[in-house]
Amino acid sequence: MVKGDPINILLVEDDMAHAEIVRRNLAAFRVANRIVHVTDGQAALDFLFREGAYADPEAIPRPDIVLLDLRLPKVDGLEVLRRIKEDPDLRAIPTVVLTTSAAEVDMVSAYASGAGSYLVKPVDFEKFTKLMDAFGFYWLAWNRYPHEAL
Repeated sequence: MVKGDPINILLVEDDMAHAEIVRRNLAAFRVANRIVHVTDGQAALDFLFREGAYADPEAIPRPDIVLLDLRLPKVDGLEVLRRIKEDPDLRAIPTVVLTTSAAEVDMVSAYASGAGSYLVKPVDFEKFTKLMDAFGFYWLAWNRYPHEAL
């Protein structure tokens, strides 16, 4: 059973196995959601700023949430995060860092740059699945987004 308006999710993840775990777990929720997956930081910026292949605003809805890996090709995840939070049209989009890095310096940098949450991807498949379940309940089932209040 699907409820509510679709939640548009931008998944920025260069590891295809991790992206598939995220996709499968989010698809299991009783929430209609659309996931756009890009594999590098430049593609994420192009999508968010509607440039290049993503220039058509009718075909490219703004994401309601961004799931952002830190270690990305072309443009680093922290730079993508900074650019999102510096832009008046994008800064309100919740951005969740989903990374393998448990380094405190990365966590501090992410929060200082405006991350809404910082999640460390467990190496263990079962634990990663449980993390995505908890994420899904919070961000997709319980959290409220501004467009819902309109």
